[in-house]
Amino acid sequence: MIDPAVAARIKLLALDVDGVLTNNAIYLGLVEGQRIEFKQFDIQDGLAMGLARRMGLVLAWVSGRYSDATTLRAAELRIDEVIQDKGARKVPAMTEMLLRRGLGWEEVAFLGDDLADVPVLRRVGLPMAVGNAVDEVKGLVSYTTRATGGNGAVREAIEALLRAQGRWEDAVRTYLEDRGETA
Repeated sequence: MIDPAVAARIKLLALDVDGVLTNNAIYLGLVEGQRIEFKQFDIQDGLAMGLARRMGLVLAWVSGRYSDATTLRAAELRIDEVIQDKGARKVPAMTEMLLRRGLGWEEVAFLGDDLADVPVLRRVGLPMAVGNAVDEVKGLVSYTTRATGGNGAVREAIEALLRAQGRWEDAVRTYLEDRGETA
């Protein structure tokens, strides 16, 4: 369970990509001599990110490697910030983003899974891990999902955060009303 006092400060949710938004699989191939890369993203994670945006959270995807698949999915979901190809040095890239947005580290929740995420997790106000994160990550976080990366972990983390903020029911109600349904 996420501490409501901590959750109340969170304005930005940052997510690692490989192993958090995906199941860690990268499919590589050549088509007519061109390198192509495919990744699998969870559709329920996507819906939850839409709910988070509706509730005013800024969303950022932070990856240490560039991928066209990541760019395509982020554009489809209208993710606010996409940071890629920083050689797995996420802290300087996030520091730059936070300065530009006028936010402090204590206002950030970050969901990670592996060693490249450790420096970020040590700084954020709400460090979180997916269920299959490495032990070094799990030892630093205050919330760990039951779901594994790419399999609903982002959905679970967003629901837990919005519940701790007292806004989950509003997010669901608004979503259903926009579709002509009632909660």
